[in-house]
Amino acid sequence: MKRYLVTGAAGFIGTNFVKYMLEKYSDIEIIVIDKLTYAGNKENIQKEIDDHKITFVRGDICNSELIEDIFTRYDIDYVVNFAAESHVDRSIANPRVFLETNILGTQNLLDIAKKFWTIGYDEKGYPIYKEGKKYIQISTDEVYGSLTREYIDSQELILDEKVRKIVEGRKKLKTYGDKFFTETTPLDPRSPYSASKASADMIVMAYYETYKLPVNITRCSNNYGPYQFPEKLIPLIIKNILEGKKLPVYGDGSNVRDWLYVKDHNKAVDMVINSGKVREIYNIGGFNEEKNIDIVKLTIDTIRKIMEEEPSYRRILKTDINNISYDLIEYVQDRLGHDARYAIDPSKIAVELGWYPETPFSTGIEKTIKWYLDNQEWVNSLN
Repeated sequence: MKRYLVTGAAGFIGTNFVKYMLEKYSDIEIIVIDKLTYAGNKENIQKEIDDHKITFVRGDICNSELIEDIFTRYDIDYVVNFAAESHVDRSIANPRVFLETNILGTQNLLDIAKKFWTIGYDEKGYPIYKEGKKYIQISTDEVYGSLTREYIDSQELILDEKVRKIVEGRKKLKTYGDKFFTETTPLDPRSPYSASKASADMIVMAYYETYKLPVNITRCSNNYGPYQFPEKLIPLIIKNILEGKKLPVYGDGSNVRDWLYVKDHNKAVDMVINSGKVREIYNIGGFNEEKNIDIVKLTIDTIRKIMEEEPSYRRILKTDINNISYDLIEYVQDRLGHDARYAIDPSKIAVELGWYPETPFSTGIEKTIKWYLDNQEWVNSLN
């Protein structure tokens, strides 16, 4: 039986990863650790805790004594590090906590994994590790910096048949530039958040080069889906629409992001854990670029459509249905250092591991909105 230590498992992506893994596998053991900051909600995984499907530990990944205790009690096979301070605006206001958690916390996990997995040393002095161990760092496309933004018809960019699977079924592929982040793109972070994540990635690779610790890094595009804390774009917009509040859009809303349904992301992480080559970095994205303003408008249109076609949902509205319109959009001062465009080229993971996203954006966004409509008690508990 494989044992996973999943950090940050009460947060958005970590929660969904735990649920994905338990749904897929019946012969694994998951130990989760979460500090339960504002973005960590134990209720997300309470059912799994109550059903004894996972073991929950409340704590900080910077706490060496606590992490060592977990490794002492459990024979950990995989460390999957989702734990991170992740909101750019918060990093601008208070950079230090991002450096502490994202860099020093990562180093602490690496050091303790190295200690407990080492069984000897080779003739050159490098550690020899127990079989089947691996550390997986969950990173972000933001470490690459920013790309230029210009709409193009990019159908011709998809050449490899295995990569074509990523966009299978789409009538038309669009991007906002002909350049994409690849695993060899130089790191060029622009915010305290992305700088802390880039630094953590460098520490992870340093532990491979210096100690040959078995590691992988994944870098994903913008995730969306259930359990996302409503300070992020999509859940915030959903919440404000239902309450009839203004929808704040940075600048002119033209900033472009590549969007990925969270379950598809976790499918990729699972494949990297099991099949990824040690030391390799894998970008996870879906050639699904959208302007922020278009995401906002699509969310408005989708909620209005649901309210019109399924009147039972109107009971949760705190405003008149006629107020669900583009009039709610309010342009606000742009974020400091706001990156123009992120766009991932996922060719490597598609070709090497056979990964592709299974959820078309039109399907994923409606599923996401429906989840928030059906789980208003969860949303309200965060207020």
